[in-house]
Amino acid sequence: MASFSISEVEELTGIKAHVLRYWEDVVPSFKPQKDDGGRRFYTQREVDLIFRLKYLIYEKKFTAEGAGQQIMEEAGVAQDNFELIKLIHQTRADISNLYLKVKNKRKDSTNGNEDEN
Repeated sequence: MASFSISEVEELTGIKAHVLRYWEDVVPSFKPQKDDGGRRFYTQREVDLIFRLKYLIYEKKFTAEGAGQQIMEEAGVAQDNFELIKLIHQTRADISNLYLKVKNKRKDSTNGNEDEN
């Protein structure tokens, strides 16, 4: 499966990286995966979603939040599910961050650099 870096997506779509990162926060169905180093990688599905968001926001004048809701409605997701999906994505991000902290802590301790905390 093809994946794209944030700079490749920026070049493909014309959307700046900081805007893509903002959209991640306000559009529940838009959450690219991150590697162990925290770098984002986007699937073709996410690139297609970016083009849809771009159209809704820049052409149809939706807010980013409104565009996210529109996409969810188009996908047949009810408003109750919209909030649940936001919570799931936030939980996933929290777990990923915790995993990276634990992994880095273990790496530090195996290198003899264990913190006193």
